[in-house]
Amino acid sequence: MTATAVIETRVGPMLRGWREQRRISQLELALRADSSARHISFIETGRSRPSQEMILRLAEHLEVPVRERNALLLAAGYAPQYAETPLQDPSMGALREGMEQLLRGYEPFPALIVDGTYTVLAANRGIEMLLEGVPERLLAPPLNAMRLTLHPEGLAPRIRNLRQWRGHLLEQMERQIALLRSDSLRELYEEVAAHPVPEAADEAAADHPVCPIALPLRIEHRGTVLSFISTIATFNTPMDVTVSELAIETFLPADPETFGYLQSLTP
Repeated sequence: MTATAVIETRVGPMLRGWREQRRISQLELALRADSSARHISFIETGRSRPSQEMILRLAEHLEVPVRERNALLLAAGYAPQYAETPLQDPSMGALREGMEQLLRGYEPFPALIVDGTYTVLAANRGIEMLLEGVPERLLAPPLNAMRLTLHPEGLAPRIRNLRQWRGHLLEQMERQIALLRSDSLRELYEEVAAHPVPEAADEAAADHPVCPIALPLRIEHRGTVLSFISTIATFNTPMDVTVSELAIETFLPADPETFGYLQSLTP
């Protein structure tokens, strides 16, 4: 087999992997992509080299992340379709300003922006409030949201429902790992998952009423237990790898007491 043939056939197993991960049959994918099950089979087994347009069409219907769409194109011998522009690039100026305004607009409620590996790219004063007292070495760049939250010297000791919240975060990371297939994200997961959880981690939360709409983050600040509901927003139809992996996470008050407390801190 020639080197060219090896390159051309790599894309088939990759597409098959994404299809199986999405639990879609060849026939269903073919119907969505206006193709035939036979053609999809030929692509997956390397008997047919898909066009660039077909790869992008299949990737769209399989909801393949933008970064991985570039990998599919490269595996088939095509040039990447999507740029990866650093967030600090001058061309990203308007985007940066818009995100910073959004973060300021959420104050006094905490909000932050992270990339695909949970590196904190920007945060507002609400987040700074929650990080009061965290050791400086954990706040040194690059700041990582998962590491800060689950480290025994970070926010973990202050989280009153740590066992529940930790489980939620680890599940979120597992989904992200399956989506991005990132070695660095897997290493981060193994690091934070290895931190011990005190046996009495959730005892203080046992008598607290459960939020009826979502799992809250219950965290102590200056002796007061605050309750937040987390929401995550991403960009629609991104055409850049960097933008596709940005996520804006906001923490909204889950009860009147938290709302009032945050308002009392507003100058």
